[in-house]
Amino acid sequence: MRRRLRDRQEAGIDMTPMLDIVFIMLIFFIVTTSFVRESGIDVSRPTAESAQTQPQGNILIGISASGEIWIDRRAVDLHAVRANIQRLHALNPESAVVIQADSDASTGALVAVMDQVRLAGIENVSIAAEQ
Repeated sequence: MRRRLRDRQEAGIDMTPMLDIVFIMLIFFIVTTSFVRESGIDVSRPTAESAQTQPQGNILIGISASGEIWIDRRAVDLHAVRANIQRLHALNPESAVVIQADSDASTGALVAVMDQVRLAGIENVSIAAEQ
């Protein structure tokens, strides 16, 4: 009788090692995930035959056709571009700035944003284009 009772107790599956492995995998995926910052707006980029692919980890600025400026999924004023870029560049000093201007956006808005980025102390500025 005691032997049957012991067999029933040992027949259960111990879930602790499996849960430990699941939690370790969860931590691994959270740590290794690269967080991509987006400008927050979809733009119709102009085409260029000389366009080159830039590595990830860039600060993205979006300029809509109506002239709205988007940084980090927020609409910002032209005068706030410099402060936002300085803040984002302080978080990732290796990053470059990529301006994603709509093909219908005015050149004046593009130049004004580029000027604010350069005043923020960043010389590595690119303009996004389709190939």
